[in-house]
Amino acid sequence: MQAAIDITTKYCQKDMEAYGSCVASNPSTWQQRCHELKMKVAQCTSSHPVIQRIRQGCSKEFMDFERCLRENQDNATSCSPHVARFVACAETVDIGGAGKSLLDLSMVN
Repeated sequence: MQAAIDITTKYCQKDMEAYGSCVASNPSTWQQRCHELKMKVAQCTSSHPVIQRIRQGCSKEFMDFERCLRENQDNATSCSPHVARFVACAETVDIGGAGKSLLDLSMVN
């Protein structure tokens, strides 16, 4: 998962920082106030091939996580098990077409 985080940070740092600041500044209303910034981060990350492979390979886990967030907007921490399942899946996704997974790449770093 570290490789995905690194890619996201490298290509989308400005958008991620703006979104994080918005969420931190609006603890009870971040879902509404930060929606546009969230969409900018999503657009940025979805354009990278590694992120696209993770989304394809782990679409069920990702949808389960998003559904949990929608159903628990006031208590996002209750979705921790969903995050763990998504991360576990993401670490097994073949990102290079040659059997390389994010887990393999994170072991190199």
